[in-house]
Amino acid sequence: MSTVASQVILHPYVSQALRYGGTNLGRDKLYRTVQYFSRFLAWFFLSRGDKLQAVRWNALKNHLALARKLMRLGKPVEHLQAALRAAQATGELGEQLATICRQIAYFGYLTYDTIVWANAVKLINLKTSTSQRVTKISNQFWLSGILLSITHALLKAGRLAQEAKKLRASQSWGEKDLGDEAQREVKQLALEKLRVDTRYQFIIDILDIWIPASNLGLTNVNDGVVGLAGFISSVMGMLAQWNAVNGSK
Repeated sequence: MSTVASQVILHPYVSQALRYGGTNLGRDKLYRTVQYFSRFLAWFFLSRGDKLQAVRWNALKNHLALARKLMRLGKPVEHLQAALRAAQATGELGEQLATICRQIAYFGYLTYDTIVWANAVKLINLKTSTSQRVTKISNQFWLSGILLSITHALLKAGRLAQEAKKLRASQSWGEKDLGDEAQREVKQLALEKLRVDTRYQFIIDILDIWIPASNLGLTNVNDGVVGLAGFISSVMGMLAQWNAVNGSK
């Protein structure tokens, strides 16, 4: 029995899960996945007249949303630092500007989101109209950040496509030197990985954009669609973080 228990507890997947859960971002991605799945289930049960189940899942969604706001305290400074580092870096101008503006937008979003959290836990007391305005500004910054992220992805994808095209052309017309061939192959693999990562983030952004757009009343979609979109993007983000923590491809 002890041997079986040891095999379960010390299983590599358990160790990987602990490493993943040991990161703040990993826990946030997990909570976000449950949060938006709960949002979808709350809509699902309410649409079928099961108000009791809808209330339960809606309560879980609200509690997780509040917990995630607490976990993100201090993150606005991270985005401000990222904006400054991007401003000091060299690179393609359009991508650089999109990155800087995106980080500033996320700084604004998370700053106002902190005020929303402080008001929700009664640390401060805002008037209803003020609270609604703060929430609206927070969502506007969030939407802006996602749009800028999509813009950055499109610019980067175009640049990478051009670089890949040039690399293929040099392979076709250049002399067949083994050393050069090896270098080109390494560059091709690196470019392909960058293109895959860019497309992956682009899909996440396309799914996430429905959330702040819905919160702002810019789209006419129900909570089921928003919850499902958020759930899928959260799973994708969770897998990306899992691979980053555990060194998987």
